[in-house]
Amino acid sequence: MNKYELAVVVNARIEEEERAAVVDRCKALIERFGGTITNVDDWGKKRLAYEIQKMKEGFYYFIQFDAESSAPIEIENRIRIMDNVIRFLCVRQDKS
Repeated sequence: MNKYELAVVVNARIEEEERAAVVDRCKALIERFGGTITNVDDWGKKRLAYEIQKMKEGFYYFIQFDAESSAPIEIENRIRIMDNVIRFLCVRQDKS
């Protein structure tokens, strides 16, 4: 099992319940592909580095999880088509 971190930027124009549902769907995807969530950081609303789809702000979430090496590809493929996810990035954390 490898350690990964999934960064998700969610649309700031949607309601809080919808934002929570998007994050819950991301967590469900991780668990569906055999991952174990170790930590979820909610950084709140932050200004984007540049305008994306005419939006200047987004809600940032960082989800740390353990999973097999095939899981991140499957998770990214599913998150790519999710509505209200502006940007995402899944990276493997160092073994330190």
